[in-house]
Amino acid sequence: MTKQIHLRTIVVDDEPLAMHLIADYVRKTPGLELVFHTTKVLEALQWVQEGKADLVFLDIQMPELTGIQFMNIIRNRCLVIITTAYTDYAVEGYDYDVVDYLLKPVTFERFLIAVNKAMAKSNVIQERIAAVSPTYIFVKSEYRVQKIDLADILYIEALRDYIAIHTASAKIMSLESMKNMETMLPDKDFIRIHKSYIINRSKIDFIERGKVVIGKNYLSVGETYRERFMKGIGR
Repeated sequence: MTKQIHLRTIVVDDEPLAMHLIADYVRKTPGLELVFHTTKVLEALQWVQEGKADLVFLDIQMPELTGIQFMNIIRNRCLVIITTAYTDYAVEGYDYDVVDYLLKPVTFERFLIAVNKAMAKSNVIQERIAAVSPTYIFVKSEYRVQKIDLADILYIEALRDYIAIHTASAKIMSLESMKNMETMLPDKDFIRIHKSYIINRSKIDFIERGKVVIGKNYLSVGETYRERFMKGIGR
């Protein structure tokens, strides 16, 4: 029996008419599920980083972040089909292994050709994603998207409206949620020990009286997280 392909799809375009047209095409197409459509590229980036998308229809020229910058950040986390009114970016787009390059105005017939390519490629891409072990993440702050090497992170702390990502040399304030961080960070390296803390296992100096000690920081292990944490460190 042939496995049915089901691609969670995001449409991002800073032109509302273009965005709604592609979103409508997605709704009409078996095998695609429109999970999000937006004119704000940073919102789309968050969905991809949270692992909520298999396919993105991506405009190239957008404020805040260009389509090329977007692809540079997400790399192979999902399939990408470029939609644009310009031919200038075709070669650069294919450097990022995009599925297809659609010139506006996009007809439904041409859209379906691109979707068929995405369907054919989806299994190969998913295997590639599973094989890649990330070494860094991108998080959003109030004014920028910040790259952070995973090896530099000591722990993440939940604050009132922000989170603080603590490294040996800095404290980086971010608008991400703790839930988003749990999704982005690899389980083999990071574990949540409290509603307010996610730690890097490799940075633990010792554990004493229900607290994890990382450098000079004593971090409480929450009761609801204690059993999972102890299993996670082999105790």
